[in-house]
Amino acid sequence: MQTSYDIVVIGGGPAGLSFACSMIGANAKVLVIEKASIDIISAPQPDGREIALTHLSLEILKKLGVWDLLDQKQVSLLKEAKVFDGDNPLSLLNFKSRSANVEALGYLVPNYQLRQALYQRVKPEKNITIMTDSVVDDVVNHASYSQVLLVNGKTIEAKLVVAADSRFSNIRRKVGIPAIMQDFSKVMIVTTMKHTKSHDNIALELFDYGQTLALLPMVGDESSVVLTVKTQDCRKMLEMNAKDFNAKMTQDFKGRVGQMTQVGKRHSYPLVGVHARTFIAERFALIGDAAVGMHPVTAHGFNLGLRGQDILATLVKEALAQGQDIGTKDLLKNFETQHINLSRVMFFGTNGIVALFTNDAPAFKQIRRFVLKFAEHFPPIKHLITNHLTEAKKSAFPTLKKVFTHK
Repeated sequence: MQTSYDIVVIGGGPAGLSFACSMIGANAKVLVIEKASIDIISAPQPDGREIALTHLSLEILKKLGVWDLLDQKQVSLLKEAKVFDGDNPLSLLNFKSRSANVEALGYLVPNYQLRQALYQRVKPEKNITIMTDSVVDDVVNHASYSQVLLVNGKTIEAKLVVAADSRFSNIRRKVGIPAIMQDFSKVMIVTTMKHTKSHDNIALELFDYGQTLALLPMVGDESSVVLTVKTQDCRKMLEMNAKDFNAKMTQDFKGRVGQMTQVGKRHSYPLVGVHARTFIAERFALIGDAAVGMHPVTAHGFNLGLRGQDILATLVKEALAQGQDIGTKDLLKNFETQHINLSRVMFFGTNGIVALFTNDAPAFKQIRRFVLKFAEHFPPIKHLITNHLTEAKKSAFPTLKKVFTHK
């Protein structure tokens, strides 16, 4: 294997493979370094997670040639979303695709199928090389190139290094980029459940007392159920027998989708949010969760990562087309400027939502109920939130003039 590439991507997860897909056909040799085995990334197994794609993400995946590789029969339309608070049986906030003049608010896709499609798209391309079972130890920057040092002693040179090695990125730390880390001290438990009533393609979000529940409608009579509990309660939920778990979910969702029966394995994921202080260093860029690791309450983690890699890839390809250096400070600063401001708004805004809607103190209960009612009955704000969630427009944040003149 050659020891010099134009671009080295550290991490073969969704963000890293998405960026590799973006570079297909470009006049650049790209190496993706992944610590997992080829079997794991080529045939990922179901992990319980469903990805809610925005319209912008859908367009990017189509552009990459990835969308058509997905099993379209497994894609579910999110036509409506309802938000409930505590023991109130009525939804206090309701988003409808009809109101936004779109086919759906989003598109639900199994995470493992998305990962598989990204790999299948990259695999046959001649300018993309995937190195598995390999761990990066460090990155050393020089004026005109960077050295990627592997733990096995090998050294690879590149004009640009892109890190996509998870929100707990070791390379981010070694390069010297600090990050804000928010440990929510909670665990997300996900599984697939069948139910006797139709979900009607409606997503549910329940900010219950002591826990948060979400239901994402899948194809047919199944839904992805997301239960967020305190870390100390995680083992109890995971070890609960099927009969009791089914009864709990049926009761907690207040029978809205009828009797619920678990049909998938329960998976658990600790909730830790991360935001890098900067997304760039010398000939180095962060994408995906290595740049921003979101709380899942807005379901925007993958979408934000996909948007970020698209911005970086577009700038890199423009530089290549003009015969320019792809690792310059100006190019990387341009990438950061376009991406970091929106990511900050989403990260800190989401954390604020989580803090408000998971605090069971009486004062917070009153505030969040007021916030939900206000958003539901004030069309300009509701339209702004809907457009932001769906990314149905080219800009995730329309101007206030457009919002207030919307009919």
